[in-house]
Amino acid sequence: MAAGNKTSQAGAAQKRRNKYNPKRDPKPQILAQANRTVLRMACVVTVAFLVVVAVQALW
Repeated sequence: MAAGNKTSQAGAAQKRRNKYNPKRDPKPQILAQANRTVLRMACVVTVAFLVVVAVQALW
C-alpha cells in the first residue's frame, strides 16, 4: 500500500505545463513580435555603443 502512495506522490511532484489561456494570456504572435522588438533594440544599443567606442578611439 505504501508503494502505491509513493508512485502517486512522484507524479504529483512533476511540474505542470502552463497551457495557453486565450482570455488571460497574450497571443503567441504578440509574444514573438515582442521578442523580435527586444532583439532589435538590443542590436541597436550594441551598435551605438560600438560606434561611440570607435569614434572615441579615433579622436
